[in-house]
Amino acid sequence: MFFELVYDKSLAQASYVIGCQASGIAAVIDPKRDVDTYLNIAKANNFKITHILETHIHADFLSGSRELAALTGAEMYLSDEGDENWKYEFPHKKIKHGDIIKLGNITFEVLHTPGHTPESVSFLLTDRPATTEPAMLFTGDFVFVGDVGRPDLLEQAAGIKGTQDIGAAQMYDSLQSFSKLQEYIQVWPGHGAGSACGKALGAVPMTTVGYEKIRNWALNLLDDKAAFSKELLADQPEPPKYFAMMKKLNKVDRKLLTEVPKIKNLTKDEFAKAKKEGLKIIDARPWEDYARGFLKGTLNISNNNSFSTWMGWYLNYEEHFVLIANESEIEDLTRKLMRIGLDNIHGFITPDQLASFEAGNLESYNPIDKETVKAKLEKGNVQVVDVRGVAEYKKGKIDSSDNLFVGKLNLNLDKVSKDKPVIIHCQGGARAAIAYSILRANGFDNILNYSGGYNDWTA
Repeated sequence: MFFELVYDKSLAQASYVIGCQASGIAAVIDPKRDVDTYLNIAKANNFKITHILETHIHADFLSGSRELAALTGAEMYLSDEGDENWKYEFPHKKIKHGDIIKLGNITFEVLHTPGHTPESVSFLLTDRPATTEPAMLFTGDFVFVGDVGRPDLLEQAAGIKGTQDIGAAQMYDSLQSFSKLQEYIQVWPGHGAGSACGKALGAVPMTTVGYEKIRNWALNLLDDKAAFSKELLADQPEPPKYFAMMKKLNKVDRKLLTEVPKIKNLTKDEFAKAKKEGLKIIDARPWEDYARGFLKGTLNISNNNSFSTWMGWYLNYEEHFVLIANESEIEDLTRKLMRIGLDNIHGFITPDQLASFEAGNLESYNPIDKETVKAKLEKGNVQVVDVRGVAEYKKGKIDSSDNLFVGKLNLNLDKVSKDKPVIIHCQGGARAAIAYSILRANGFDNILNYSGGYNDWTA
């Protein structure tokens, strides 16, 4: 059997390539949208991709199943569990609990594992030439390393009331079945640490049923359903705004993007026209570079592992936008954006072009340190805005600070003072830099960025 984990750090998302070497065919589980990765793996190992499997209708990324099927002719095996609201609306092979999917000498048994979503399934793999006993379980967003999938995304991100309590009850029942599996079975989840699909995901890529029974908090609460549900729903991170759109686009028929697009480098006149037309401009430089010289009105969303997540908070799926980044970064940024369906990149300019095109128009700022914050707090007449998530804020905060989560800051501008200095901070600086650019773009000229954040405050 051939096995390869493909891990996207930008969304902490795992997909898998499984191959039967005797038959020369392979399956891909939960593919990301830039599918050339899988084509290259298959080519390098002399496989033909014939099967595409999905664990559920994803909320955090745009599945590449249809792109991969269009390029390879592979069949898509998708869940037919759940009610009519959880049915894929494009051609595919429908699978239900107990079905067996054959890939040469390898079999996948379909297990219905609702909780994170009603249609969620897991795939129990048996490598038949080696043994008749199962070896691996691909759980998607059902069981993670040290955590389980959150059932509240529909309610929190899409506003469908009452679904989180139903999901919590389904997750409890699904875990009862999971706990009865052989303890040696390897568990390969759909996400790792950093994903918003859970609250305590581990950083290692794989675990076992037996180890999760020892260390996973959820599997240690299976004797108390009420306590389990309460803990499962408590202190989950804020689901990014784009999650609701992902649920829709992964379910309905949509336009396919079968290759990574080439992005145009804009001329000075083209950039000026884009500004005049009101296109959003995203400056993807590190915040330190942004602070030394930025164009007011731009958003500073740095090119790091959280780039696509924050872009999903602030952009919609109709508007076109411009990137500021080094040319060497443009393909990476494009891939990160296409993975959540943000395809409307109008073009880009480089930092050198920005300095040339906007000579004399750039502004700058210097972050403040802990001693400055203390002095201003002692003097009074200052507002401290903590832009971390609610769960982080509850664990510890600067006294008298206001919690305005950065992802929803543009919806809470009326809670930010324009009459006195405003000190913003997060945990370590990255989110505060985004918040600074948002507030300056919205006319706040009284903002001070405490870039050290709560880490520095408590050091």
